[in-house]
Amino acid sequence: MNTNSNVYTVIYTTVICVLVAAILAFVSQSLKPMQEDNEKAETISQILTSAKFGEKDELAAKGNKAIIELFKSELDHAALINADGKEVGSLNKSDAQVFSTSDLKAQGYKLADGSYQIPVYIFKNGVRVFPIYGAGLWGPIWGYVALDSTLTHIIGAYFDHASETPGLGGKIKDDPSFRAEFDGKTIDFNSSHAFEIVKGGAPAGKTNAIDAITGATMTCKGLDAAINNWLGAYKNYILAEEK
Repeated sequence: MNTNSNVYTVIYTTVICVLVAAILAFVSQSLKPMQEDNEKAETISQILTSAKFGEKDELAAKGNKAIIELFKSELDHAALINADGKEVGSLNKSDAQVFSTSDLKAQGYKLADGSYQIPVYIFKNGVRVFPIYGAGLWGPIWGYVALDSTLTHIIGAYFDHASETPGLGGKIKDDPSFRAEFDGKTIDFNSSHAFEIVKGGAPAGKTNAIDAITGATMTCKGLDAAINNWLGAYKNYILAEEK
């Protein structure tokens, strides 16, 4: 075949494109299990951090396998809760099954009409972890709020985001002092807001409120809304289980 002809060029280009596509598909499929393990371990480490089983960085340093094994050893079960506050299913503990951010987003659309089934992670020490999901200033925000065995006090929280501003809204994830403000706070379903993130500072003596991050008004409003929307979805369950 004439290597200088247009036909040769077309055939050569087509073969190269097919080969490259095949290689990329093979690599993608080969890496998929590793990517899924990384995503699962990341989610689990956030849950464990909120429940005070370790700090995020410390857990990450132990590796995916150790994170997943710790989760399975400390978890009693992960229940699926409906709008009536009833357990209507469970996640597979042996596989360390958790809801991804995509799963939370999908259920978030169902909060308004009450057709949701959302998880609560129930640990052997009585701590229960409730996920939240919503919108920040620039993109999705999500996280976990852990309540003590009486379901009356917050023992910890962890939040993450897709694209909030570093040094401002990004502090919901990066600033440990912000997360620490949640420790020991309460949830008040008799209030207009079960929990509040207050610009300018929480009123003295108000146990279900914390200070907002200076310069991150919209992110904090989004986080406030996400917390209240999701805690509201868990309200019947929490009140029924409260001790």
